[in-house]
Amino acid sequence: MAATLLASTAIPAGLRSAPLGSCSSRSGVSSLSFTSLGAPRYTKRGGSIRCEGIRETVDKATKKEITKEEILQNQDTNQSEKQSVFGAVPKSGSSYPRPEVDRRPETGDRSLGSIFAFDGAAPETINGRLAMVGILWAAIAEKMSGLTVFDQLYTQGTGLVYYVALVPLIAYASIVPMLNGESTDARSFGPFTARALCP
Repeated sequence: MAATLLASTAIPAGLRSAPLGSCSSRSGVSSLSFTSLGAPRYTKRGGSIRCEGIRETVDKATKKEITKEEILQNQDTNQSEKQSVFGAVPKSGSSYPRPEVDRRPETGDRSLGSIFAFDGAAPETINGRLAMVGILWAAIAEKMSGLTVFDQLYTQGTGLVYYVALVPLIAYASIVPMLNGESTDARSFGPFTARALCP
């Protein structure tokens, strides 16, 4: 009993100090750097190699910093930012419509209420991502099983179960960057941008 208790407390403590599993290997290499390529730097610590700078490398390759000045300039020049779908002019401090500088996670309120508001960043982002995943999932499942989308949803039921299991995961992955002050259009990779389909 005491040995089990000791093992259960010692293992998590050891995991906290362990190097990254995918980037660790026992090797005689003391240091390796690919700074010219922008790749992560590997350094030797205690007999193992540890990756450093992965987040910084991904940020440098995919993230665009959006400043308050750029948001205010877009508000002044973009016609769609000068009135809401109901024709009202956005005003600071109003619940709806809000100006872009108040809606964006970078400069506005980052609370869940603000992000999930009618004009917030979350609803359109999450609904769009779930729709894209749902269409792709249905097409792949139809090809693999031979069942139509209707059959997948209403006769077998397994396609719907797996899709419903993905919904909270995709929603969570979409919300976390917004709570950290990052808009959807702040990230891009190659042709995949938030405004790729816009003229």
